[in-house]
Amino acid sequence: MDRLTSLTAFVRVVEAGGFSAAGRKLNMSTTMVSNHVQSLEDRLGVRLLNRTTRKVSLTEVGKAYYDRAVQILADIEQADDIAGALQSVPRGTLRIYTNTHIVQFLSPVVAEFLASYPEVKVDLAIGERNVDMIDESIDIAVRMIPPPDSSLIVRTLATWRHVLCCSHGYIEAHGKPEHLADLAERNCMRHVNYPFGDEWHFVDRKGTPAAVKVSGNLVSNSGETLKLAALAGVGVFLAAGFLVRDELESGALVRLLPEYRPVEFTMNAVYPHRHHLSAKVRSFIDLLARHAAQQQKLINPYA
Repeated sequence: MDRLTSLTAFVRVVEAGGFSAAGRKLNMSTTMVSNHVQSLEDRLGVRLLNRTTRKVSLTEVGKAYYDRAVQILADIEQADDIAGALQSVPRGTLRIYTNTHIVQFLSPVVAEFLASYPEVKVDLAIGERNVDMIDESIDIAVRMIPPPDSSLIVRTLATWRHVLCCSHGYIEAHGKPEHLADLAERNCMRHVNYPFGDEWHFVDRKGTPAAVKVSGNLVSNSGETLKLAALAGVGVFLAAGFLVRDELESGALVRLLPEYRPVEFTMNAVYPHRHHLSAKVRSFIDLLARHAAQQQKLINPYA
């Protein structure tokens, strides 16, 4: 028999003063209540209750067992209350992992979240690696490309594109690429997390896919490093549009081959479980989605 149910039956018998009264409280037959108490006694190898035709009373062992059983059931009820509260009101620590260049969009959401829910703490880690969300107990990862682990839940927040660009200094030194195939002969700096590796993917004005295999002297997981190298005239950079928006508007970087659009990607919220999301995770994802919708033009300025 279920041990927790037997424990509950035993406590109710003591509180109600008999098996029949306990059965009525538990919506259980008298025989079933008696069987549960007997199951406990058989498991323990002791008598917990003295039974007569008129009443039941606790044995000495039964009294000690009853005191602990009441505390155990109270602890379980409190645990259930805590779990329910965590599901309804955001509280506890929310662990987030994101990439360096997304922080500018994520930070306002974190600030608003903490201001709205004072019982929440946020542990925000920043980096460029593929994290193991289960092993590292991460609640949410905000990523620019879908995760390699297909068992994770992915919620799309916004769309974005790269921009092919370089500095005026690079053009003066090496000439401006006129055709996509020209990139194969140029120093093309790559982000290590680009999903197609050393083959850059585009679509032309007719929507036809196009690709070119590139090589260069810099591969990094830091978008900022790649941008600084591009500004220094080191090479051609396939940059996230939002990362170089200011430099393109100021003219520090020049957009190349505008007739070819880099393929579109999505900014995603990634989390381990779809069902029974805690309130802190659910509320943060909803807030993040609203913020991303408002910022879509900034996230994808070259849509």
